[in-house]
Amino acid sequence: MFDCFGAGQQLTEVTFAGVDWRTSPQDAGPLFAALPVLRRLHELLWHLAEARTRPEAAALEPEVQALEASVGRAAAAPAPELPGLGLDGVHARVGELLARVSEAVRAGVPGRAADRRGADLVGADLRGVSLRGASLRGALLIGADLRSADLRAADLLGADLRAADLRGTDLRESLFLTVPQLAAARGDATTRLPAWAERPAHWAH
Repeated sequence: MFDCFGAGQQLTEVTFAGVDWRTSPQDAGPLFAALPVLRRLHELLWHLAEARTRPEAAALEPEVQALEASVGRAAAAPAPELPGLGLDGVHARVGELLARVSEAVRAGVPGRAADRRGADLVGADLRGVSLRGASLRGALLIGADLRSADLRAADLLGADLRAADLRGTDLRESLFLTVPQLAAARGDATTRLPAWAERPAHWAH
């Protein structure tokens, strides 16, 4: 499942003012060049919006709001400027701030599990394991067995959940989880999700 975090809608309705590349093929190239940049910016905005709602990180809210506004201005750039935007610096700034938000949220988690940031957990047997409050940022969890694992308040920013088994997994209050991550994993009716999340249609019932 491809999720553009609302970038596609903004691109067609705002950036290109309703232009349809199928009826205006001359705009197809610029539109497709702008889409990945705008998608990346909208993904950053998605995470910053979540960071702003975390009461444990209230002290960081002014910084989150300022950076959110900055990224929003970049996302509103005219179409010809989007492909040339240098996003590495913006991405680094957002990543550093989200790391501080994550630490503020996870600091008070009871029985906080050890961090496994960037860990290679491909195919790992993590059935029933408590990963509550752990940083799994950038971890490779491809095909991992996470059935009935506790991932409450775990930081999942950039974690690769492709084909991970989330049946019975508790993901409530997990940090920086996205729709594409859920769509890439396997779950069912027993998977406990954050309040904002919808159960992917292809999951088992």
